[in-house]
Amino acid sequence: MPVSIEELDATVRAFYEGRGEQFKEDPDAWLMVDDILSKATYEQTKFLGLQVLDNVIMTRWKVLPREQCQGIRDFVVQYILQCSTSEEALKAHRTLLNKLNLVLVSVLKQEWPHNWPTFINEIISACHSSLSVCENNMIILRLLSEEVFDYSAEQMTSTKTRNLKSSMCSEFSQIFQLCQDILNSATQPSLIKATLETLLRFCNWIPLGYIFETPLIDTLRTRFLEVPEFRNVTLQCLTEIDGLPTGGPGQLHSYDEQLVKMFTEVLTAISNIIPLDMDLKAMYPQSNSRDQEFIQNLALFLCNFFGMHLPLIENLPNRDFLTHGHYYLVRISQIDDREIFKICLDYWLKLVQELYEEMQSIPISDMTAMPLGAMGGGAPNPALLTNYPLRKHKYNEVLSNLRVVMIEKMVRPEEVLIVENDEGEIVREFVKETDTVQLYKTIRECLVYLTHLDVVDTEQIMTDKLARQVDGSEWSWHNCNVLCWAIGSISLAMNEETEKRFLVTVIKDLLGLTEMKRGKDNKAVVASNIMYIVGQYPRFLKAHWKFLKTVVNKLFEFMHESHEGVQDMACDTFIKIAKQCRRHFVALQPSENEPFIEEIIRNLGKITCDLAPQQVHTFYEACGYMVAAQGNRNQQERLLAELMAIPNMAWDEIIRSANVNPSILQDAETIKIIGNIMKTNVSACSSIGPYFFPQIGRLYNDMLQMYAATSQLISEAVAREGEVATKMPKVRGLRTIKKEILKLVETFVDKAEDLQAVRAQMVPQLLDSVLVDYNRNVPGARDAEVLKAMTAMITKLSGLMEDQVPVIMENVFECTLEMINKDFSEFPEHRVEFFNLLRAINLHCFPALLKLDNRQFKFVIDSCLWASKHDNRDVETAGLNMCLELINNIAEKTDVQTSNAFFNQFFITILQDVFFVLTDQDHKAGFKTQSMLLMRLFYFAHPADGTQPKIQGPIYQPGQAQPGTSNREFLGVFVSNLLQNAFSNLTPIQITTFVEGLFTLNTQYDKFRLALRDFLISLREFAGDNAELYQVEKEQQERDAKAAEHERRSKVSGLLKPSELEDDEL
Repeated sequence: MPVSIEELDATVRAFYEGRGEQFKEDPDAWLMVDDILSKATYEQTKFLGLQVLDNVIMTRWKVLPREQCQGIRDFVVQYILQCSTSEEALKAHRTLLNKLNLVLVSVLKQEWPHNWPTFINEIISACHSSLSVCENNMIILRLLSEEVFDYSAEQMTSTKTRNLKSSMCSEFSQIFQLCQDILNSATQPSLIKATLETLLRFCNWIPLGYIFETPLIDTLRTRFLEVPEFRNVTLQCLTEIDGLPTGGPGQLHSYDEQLVKMFTEVLTAISNIIPLDMDLKAMYPQSNSRDQEFIQNLALFLCNFFGMHLPLIENLPNRDFLTHGHYYLVRISQIDDREIFKICLDYWLKLVQELYEEMQSIPISDMTAMPLGAMGGGAPNPALLTNYPLRKHKYNEVLSNLRVVMIEKMVRPEEVLIVENDEGEIVREFVKETDTVQLYKTIRECLVYLTHLDVVDTEQIMTDKLARQVDGSEWSWHNCNVLCWAIGSISLAMNEETEKRFLVTVIKDLLGLTEMKRGKDNKAVVASNIMYIVGQYPRFLKAHWKFLKTVVNKLFEFMHESHEGVQDMACDTFIKIAKQCRRHFVALQPSENEPFIEEIIRNLGKITCDLAPQQVHTFYEACGYMVAAQGNRNQQERLLAELMAIPNMAWDEIIRSANVNPSILQDAETIKIIGNIMKTNVSACSSIGPYFFPQIGRLYNDMLQMYAATSQLISEAVAREGEVATKMPKVRGLRTIKKEILKLVETFVDKAEDLQAVRAQMVPQLLDSVLVDYNRNVPGARDAEVLKAMTAMITKLSGLMEDQVPVIMENVFECTLEMINKDFSEFPEHRVEFFNLLRAINLHCFPALLKLDNRQFKFVIDSCLWASKHDNRDVETAGLNMCLELINNIAEKTDVQTSNAFFNQFFITILQDVFFVLTDQDHKAGFKTQSMLLMRLFYFAHPADGTQPKIQGPIYQPGQAQPGTSNREFLGVFVSNLLQNAFSNLTPIQITTFVEGLFTLNTQYDKFRLALRDFLISLREFAGDNAELYQVEKEQQERDAKAAEHERRSKVSGLLKPSELEDDEL
C-alpha cells in the first residue's frame, strides 16, 4: 500500500485536527496494523490502527481466511504481553493497553471456546510470568465477564451469549483459585485493586459455593475493608454478595449463618470507620470524594442486605444490629445528596410497604372488634394495634425519625408553580423536572405508608412543625414549602374524622400566617401552599361546604394578586376543585339562597378582571365542568348562555361592526380579541362537551363567515407582499383566528354524541368553507389544523364521512404532498397531520380509498412508503402503521380480483422498502411495526399454517420469474438475492436459514420477531445500541407493571391521589 508510517502519522495528526477519515475507510487498512503499532510514534496513530482492527474483528471476521484470523489473534496476544512486561511498561502503555484489551475481548467473542479452547489455561499460566502481566490479565478477565454477563443481551445473538456463559462457568475454578492466591499473598496495591475489581464483576454469576464455602468473605473483611485504599471496592464486593438470592430448591436459606456472620462483623467494622452518632449531614460536604463514595457504598450495602435478608437480622436475639443498621440509613438519608437519598428511599419504601401489609393481614374478625371507623377509609389509631405481635413495633423509633426525614426531604409536586430559585428569589417555575416529579411520587408513597403505620405520630410531627413555622423558630420558605407539600401528599391516608381535625388546624394556621407575614414573597409562599393543600383534599371540601366556599373565595382573592405565579396557581387550583367538586357548585347548599355557580357567573367579570387571557380560559374551562354537572337541561342551557355572555357580547359587536366596515378585521387589537373569544369557546367546550351544542350553534354561521373573511384578507396580503406575508404579525394573528375556529369545531366533534346532527348540520358548511380555501392558498398560508380537523371528523363520524372523502382528497391530498415531498424537514406539522389523515381514511372509510383513481391510489402507497423512511418519528410511525393497516384491509376486506391486482403491483415495492428500513440503523425505533409488516407480507404470500394464501395471483411482474413460478419459490429467491447483494459478509447458510424462518414462523409473531432480531444483530454484530429491537417486550412489561402498580395502589387509601380517583370513590 503506497503510504509510509511517517506519512500516516502526519495523516492521523490531520485527522484528529478535523481533516478526514480516508485511512479508516480503506478496506485493506487493517493489514498495516502490525507496522503501525511497532513503528508509529504518534499515540493517536496507534489508536487509529486498533480501531480499524477492532472494526474488522466485529464486522468481517467470519469471511476472513482462517490463517488471517489466527495471525490477528497471535499478534494481539503478543503485543499485549509486550506492553505489560513490567510495572513501568504497564504505566507507560496504560491507555493503549485498555484499547488492546478490548480488541482481545472482541477476538474472544468470535473465537472462544470453539476455536480457542485453551484460552483460560493460557491466561492463567501467563499470570505467573510477572506481576504486571498478572494485573493486566485480571483486567482482561473483568472485561470478558462484563461482556458476557452484563452487556451481551443487546449485542450478541441469544445462542452465542448462551455458549459464552456456559464456557465461562465451566472454567471458573481455575480463575477463582488465581484470585484467591493474589488476595491472600499479594502486596502490590494496583494488583490487589485490579483483582478486587475483577472479583466484583464475578460475584453476581459464579456458583454460590465459591463465595460462602471458602474463606473469601473473611479475607475481604479482615484484609481489605478497613484499608482506605481498598475499602470502597471491598464494600462493593460485599454488597454484591449480600444481594445474591441464596434460597432455592434444595438449598433453602442454606447460607443464612454465613450471611448473618458477614453482616454483623461488617457492621462492627463500619462502626470503627464511622461512629453511629456522627452527623453525616454536616460531615459529608467536607469529605473527600473517596469518603463520599464510601458513604454511598455503605448505603448500597445496607439497603441491599436488608432488602434481601431482613428477617435474618430481625430474628437475632440482639436487636442492636437491626436498629444500628437502620440508624445508619436514617443518618445517610439526611445527607443533601439526591442520588444517595434515592438509594435509601427505595429501601425505606420497601420496608414500610412490608410493615403495612403485615398490619393489613390482621384477621378480619379482630378488625371488626375495633371501634367503627378505626380502619375503614384510613389509618387506624396505633393504640389499637399495640397488643398484636407486629414487626412494626420493632421499628417505632426508627420510623418516627424517618417521618421527620421524609417531611424534610419532600420535593416540589407538579401542581406547585412557585419556587425559590438558585438566587433565593420566589419565582414562577416553568419547567417540570421529570426526576423531581418521580422523586415526589416515591416520597409521597413512603409518607402515606408511614401515616398508616402511625397516624398519631405523623399528625403530631406535622402539627409541631407547623407550630414552629407560626412562632417563627423554624420559618423559612424552604421549611414552609416542604412541610406543606408533605401535608398535601398524605390526602386520603387518614380517616375522615382525623383528616377533618388535622386540616382545620393546618388551614387556620396557614391563613393566619398569610395575615401575619409581611412582604410579597412571604405572602406568595404561604398562598401557594394553601392552594396546594386545598387542591389535594377534595373529600374534605365536599364534606364541608362552608370551608369549600371560603377556600374558593380565597382563590378568587389570589386571582388579583400580582406576584408572579400566584394567579396561575389560583386558576390551576380552582379548575382542580371545580372538576372534583363540580356537583356541589350547581346544587343548592343548606343556608344558601342559590347554587354557588350562579354567584360565580354573575361576578365573573370582576373575578377575572386581573387575569391574563390564558388564565381566563382556564377559568372558563373550570366553570364548564360545573355547567356540565347540571342535570336539568333547561337550567344547563341558561347557565351556558350566562357563562358565555361576555365573550358573546364582544363577538356580536365585532360581527355587527364588520358587516358595516369589513376593514376593522385588519385592526391588530380586533384580531387579538377575536382570537381570544375563540380560545375562550374552545376552553369551555372542552369541559362542557356535547352540551355545548347551543353555543356552537349560535356562533357557527358567523364563525364560518369569519373564516372566509380572514382567508380573504390573508390572500390579499400574500398577493401584495408575496409569501413572506404569512410570517408578518398581522397575518399570523388572522391565521390564529382560523386555527382557533378549526380547533373549536374539532373539540366539539370529538366530544359530540349526536353524530347524525353533526354530519347534517355542521359538516357540509365546514367543508365548503375550508377545503377550497386550503387548496387555493399558497403553501405558507395553508394551516395544518385543516388536516387535523378532517382527521377528527373522519375518526369520529367513520362511515358517515365516506361520501365526503373524495372531495377532501381532491382538495388537500396532492397540494399537501407537493409541500412535503421535496425534503424531510419543511412543514413538519403538515407532514404529521397529512399521514394521520391518510391513516384515518384507511381505518374508518376504507371503501372510499378504493374509489380513488389509479394515479391517486399509487400516490397514497408511495406516500406511506416514503413516510416509513422519514426521520421524524411521528411521520415514520404513521407511515408504517398505515402501510400495515392498508395491506390487512386489502387482504381481508376486498374481493380476490382487487387483492391480486394490488399485491401484483405493490408487493415487491413494499417488501423492498420494509427491508430497507429494517436494516437501517436510523430506523430501529420502528422495529415492532416493521417486523409485523414483514410477517403479514410473508403470511399473505404463503401462510405457515397451511391455509389458503390471501394472495391468489403472482406477486411478480412478467419477466421477473418464469410463468407458473409459485409465490413461495419466487419470494424465497428474491429475498435471498436481496440480502446477499446488500450484505456480502453473510454466508449462504445464514441467509437460507433466515429466509426459511420467515416462511415457517409467519403465524407466530413473537418467534418471527425474535428470529428477525437475532438476524439483524448478526448483520451488524455489536454495532451500537440495539435496545429498540426489544421494544415490544419492554412495552408489554411496562403495561403489565402499570396495571399491577395501579391495582396495588388502589388497595391502600391515600396512595392514589384524589385527582386519580373518580368522584364517587372520594
